[in-house]
Amino acid sequence: MPIREALPEDAAALAAVHVLSWRAAYRGLLPGPYLDALDTEERASVWRARLAAPDRPTVLVATGDDGRIVAFSCFRPWPDGEFAPGSTAELAALYALPEIWGTGVGRALVSASTEALAAAGFRAAALWVFAGNARGRRFYEAAGWRPDGAAVREETGGRVLEELRYRLALLP
Repeated sequence: MPIREALPEDAAALAAVHVLSWRAAYRGLLPGPYLDALDTEERASVWRARLAAPDRPTVLVATGDDGRIVAFSCFRPWPDGEFAPGSTAELAALYALPEIWGTGVGRALVSASTEALAAAGFRAAALWVFAGNARGRRFYEAAGWRPDGAAVREETGGRVLEELRYRLALLP
């Protein structure tokens, strides 16, 4: 499966993957009307701005045989001062079209992302995952990520959910 860095013109495809993935992965965790109202045009605008920003995150895309984007990851330096500067990166997003879940695309993207982070000198990576997202938690745990004990409660779509922080060592 080809993996490449995203370009600003990929914003609409990223938005479609983002919205379809959220609707499938978070059904039951988030209110149905909230998920149904997710707007791909609004998401495309957000992704377009992110991909054009001077301090843009790194976004990798996986493409199918037809060249269509089927999954993506997004990572950046950890956004606050909790960890030593430059030591920890955040895997801020990992989404795939529901029809390709279980095909190895997510594993390939996580591997490519962690390799890029290690090559950039990051010693560790961290991510947030909904506590109730059993499928996502199993996926990350199978890839070696572990909860580090940090948790936050945030409101999304009118529902307060707990998010757990997972970490992965990249370099000794």
